Amino acid sequence: MTLEREQHIAENHPDLLPDHRSGIAETLADPDQIRRSLQLSSALLFSKQFVGALGGKDIVVVVMTGGEAKRRNWIITAYTTRKLIAGETEWKKG
Repeated sequence: MTLEREQHIAENHPDLLPDHRSGIAETLADPDQIRRSLQLSSALLFSKQFVGALGGKDIVVVVMTGGEAKRRNWIITAYTTRKLIAGETEWKKG
């Protein structure tokens, strides 16, 4: 995650950073589900529920895919939500 994106998340979602930085990494490494964004077709929404932390909320990490012959992906933002329902499901943990 770039410093600029980290600052964006910290400023706009202070409930997430800096305290839950490891939750962002865990969401990307082991998501509960991945959905395609309704607003940006090239963005994926990675989500994971954190039962013991964040009051059971999900962390959602929005990743832009594509660019440079589809070899580059980058984090747009991350936030918490009660339940991710937006977007078309691309993948869901069994």
